[in-house]
Amino acid sequence: MSSKIFYVDDTLVGARLDQAIAAVFNENSRTHAANQIKGGFVTVDGEVITKPSFRVSNEQEIEVGDLPLQETKILPENIPLDIIYEDDDLVIINKPAGMVVHPGAGHTSGTLVNALIYHFQTLSNVNGLSRPGIVHRLDKDTSGLLVVCKNDYAHNYIAAQLADRSMGRKYYALVTGTFNEEEGKIIAPLARDVSDRFKIAVDTKNGKEAITNFKVLRRFSKHTLVEAELITGRTHQIRVHFDYIYHPIEGDPLYGLNNSHVYQGGQLLHAHEISFIHPRSKEKLTFSAPVPPYFQNILDNLD
Repeated sequence: MSSKIFYVDDTLVGARLDQAIAAVFNENSRTHAANQIKGGFVTVDGEVITKPSFRVSNEQEIEVGDLPLQETKILPENIPLDIIYEDDDLVIINKPAGMVVHPGAGHTSGTLVNALIYHFQTLSNVNGLSRPGIVHRLDKDTSGLLVVCKNDYAHNYIAAQLADRSMGRKYYALVTGTFNEEEGKIIAPLARDVSDRFKIAVDTKNGKEAITNFKVLRRFSKHTLVEAELITGRTHQIRVHFDYIYHPIEGDPLYGLNNSHVYQGGQLLHAHEISFIHPRSKEKLTFSAPVPPYFQNILDNLD
């Protein structure tokens, strides 16, 4: 059984245990968290706590285990996949916008994981049965390239490159507004928004280091196409960072109030390039994928 650990910070002190878990792991509903607690899968400073109403204190260590019975309910689904590359260790998938990467609250089918367990006989299980093969993820409405691992050796090798920031990840983003600069670096620490558990916010006190490089690719009258390069890989990092500098991503339903002018289908963000050292050959590989047709159509029709 896999587990996840977090430490209670100032934003969570005094919260119910189920609320704290749901706030930290936004793929968990409060009901799901309560079931984990009641099932004996949650410890606080090493002690099993079975009451969801338990109030947490500052700096306590919370360890949350998966519910094994729920993990076995994931079913294979014959969902077509855009496979860019495949070998015995890994697969590069070009994920469409609108597809959730792994099952979670409100998404028990139609995910990339449902498709993966249909199409591939072996997948890594480092992240548990609910996330086979998944080393990193993209938001539902973000399209583009993902590495999926077929075995634990490949998974750990790729995960190490994510951890030491040697994996290259570049995105195309259509953002609102215009820039005087040709390129730039956004350095702004990120943490969960204390007023909305579904959002991430810049937090100079409690946030974790977050760095995004960008360069301008194409200018329009009211928009700019940029290439964003992740130096760190925090949740929602590119979306939050561009909103923070007053250039929210076009169509983003969560960040940048009323920023959508030309698209309402979700953020126009595409993971177009990924590079890493192959776990077996030790060769550096780079893969790329153009923006999807709907994204390109919007670019072609902007003035």
